[in-house]
Amino acid sequence: MARLPEGALMQRAAAGLAAACADLLGKVYGSRVTLLIGSGDNGGDALYAGARLARRGAGVTALLLSPERAHPEGLAALRSAGGTLLDANTEHATELVGRADLVVDGIVGIGGKGGLRPRAAELADAARGPVVAVDLPSGVDADTGEVHGEAVRADATVTFGTYKPGLLVDPARAYAGALRLVDIGLELTEAEAELEALQYADVATLLPEPTGESDKYRRGVVGIVAGSARYPGAATLAVAGALHGGAGAVRYVGPAADAVLARFPETLVSAGPPARAGRVQSWVIGPGLGDDASGLHDVLASDVPVLVDADGLRLADPATVRARTAPTVLTPHAGEAAALLGATREQVEAERLASVRELAARYAATVLLKGSTTLISPPDETRPARVNPTGTPWLATAGSGDVLSGLTGSLLAAGLAPLDAASVGAHLHGLAGRHAANGAPISAQDVAGALRAAWQDVTETP
Repeated sequence: MARLPEGALMQRAAAGLAAACADLLGKVYGSRVTLLIGSGDNGGDALYAGARLARRGAGVTALLLSPERAHPEGLAALRSAGGTLLDANTEHATELVGRADLVVDGIVGIGGKGGLRPRAAELADAARGPVVAVDLPSGVDADTGEVHGEAVRADATVTFGTYKPGLLVDPARAYAGALRLVDIGLELTEAEAELEALQYADVATLLPEPTGESDKYRRGVVGIVAGSARYPGAATLAVAGALHGGAGAVRYVGPAADAVLARFPETLVSAGPPARAGRVQSWVIGPGLGDDASGLHDVLASDVPVLVDADGLRLADPATVRARTAPTVLTPHAGEAAALLGATREQVEAERLASVRELAARYAATVLLKGSTTLISPPDETRPARVNPTGTPWLATAGSGDVLSGLTGSLLAAGLAPLDAASVGAHLHGLAGRHAANGAPISAQDVAGALRAAWQDVTETP
């Protein structure tokens, strides 16, 4: 802002916002657009965008929630373009919002904290047409994705310069709708990021690929301690995920050997204990164990990366996990994370980013927090956390997490760093869920079967 003429960034933002609004309207001329305007620059962006739409023939009305604090230059621009300025407390304000073909949320910007004030919430709730949020929906926390009180539920959000964490992390993500990023010329570096989302090219670069010198052992062997007499399927699903994860071989230790071999005869089966199962490059422990903690000591005492999931999270001693010198990956869902933190599930789901960060620091481990948005945090709080951009609600099915654990453990065995293995595992798992579901219910076996297609999808995309 110091290098550019005053207002240059706002004009760039307004141009991108107006273009997005025009796309949503389809026909700008004759349309009715209502702007909800608070104080500050978000209101200015909306006013300037409204002026552009008014010059193209839209009927634009700005409802001012704080008339004395609204952006003065933006007000002048809309007025000169033929727009109408009204106090938000005027008698017909709610009706104007309800009749609008498009409502633009310019109430609160990225500095806003807490929920909407009653009048703003009332007007936002009155919208019947599409709602476009300026930079982020008003009432959500830009930095954390938390929502404290009432917030705008947008059909689309036009954000400027860079994605804000709150647009990618639930519960706020659910308020943002479709996202559009407008480049306004900010010079940003990855070192400044607080949150990352891997794209196809990133994942393709990280995926293990065999060479002419590879054999099954050089590609990595993952050991899996899972299943019980009550839950033999968990072992089978974890092995399924591991076999599709890039390692050269899978060793299974546990009571479900017959079920595993019947489904996957290529699995190397051992009667145990894990310390005598043979050489591995990573361990996965926990899915379907029940109350059998007999293998935990061997696995946690090993000098290879270990992924702990499901019952393993409940059975493992926190001090033992923290004392490990080799990498550890924990993969809880919100309920398991709540138990580990001594919190409630509702608290974890409301504060997902803070929760995954706290777990990673407390256990000195990489933590993959499963859920509506999957978050991965390294133990080093100075490094960015990651959010997974793939997935589908259809993945909320029994055994899906077992497949993810096996897949991620296999990537660890193949040599990926813990943060990368967890991030790539979540990415492929989400894509596999999309491939398998295609808009219909799926089982965990379907997800495992679609991992090959997800892998090809990533690696074959230009």
